[in-house]
Amino acid sequence: MKLKKRKPSGREKDEESIKLLEQLREKLYSDDVSTARRAAFNLSWMQEDGLDILKEALFGDSPNTAKTAAAYGLRSMHGRMKKIALNVLEQGLKHRKTGIRNACSRALSLASQRTRGKSPSKKPSKSRKLEIRGIPRKSTLRGKTRTKRMHKQNRRT
Repeated sequence: MKLKKRKPSGREKDEESIKLLEQLREKLYSDDVSTARRAAFNLSWMQEDGLDILKEALFGDSPNTAKTAAAYGLRSMHGRMKKIALNVLEQGLKHRKTGIRNACSRALSLASQRTRGKSPSKKPSKSRKLEIRGIPRKSTLRGKTRTKRMHKQNRRT
């Protein structure tokens, strides 16, 4: 798929970051799902620039692999962009195209499962009191009782 040239947003610091964003954008539109998801995950760490590219892939005219990878990237956003990315996914639920709606609903359901499973306050604390007991050996116990009996018998005689 031939991509149109992307205008730099002005937030990029240098030429290397522009090249990196362009490479990740090209990989996002790859036919290989694994490559597209990896690129989307890397874009999720790129703050506003990554969000712009992932939004473009989700709502633009792109193949379904790019849409699902973009939804994965939006679901994986970190920090201050997390809430904005979840809002973008919620906007995708109202979109007229079914491919976008399916990708967004799947990503939101997985995101809610991940947050539900990680809450440490809901897990019961495992405070078990361990009791240490000494367990006598059978052979030494038998031996001592025999010797005690023998000593008592020897004293009597």
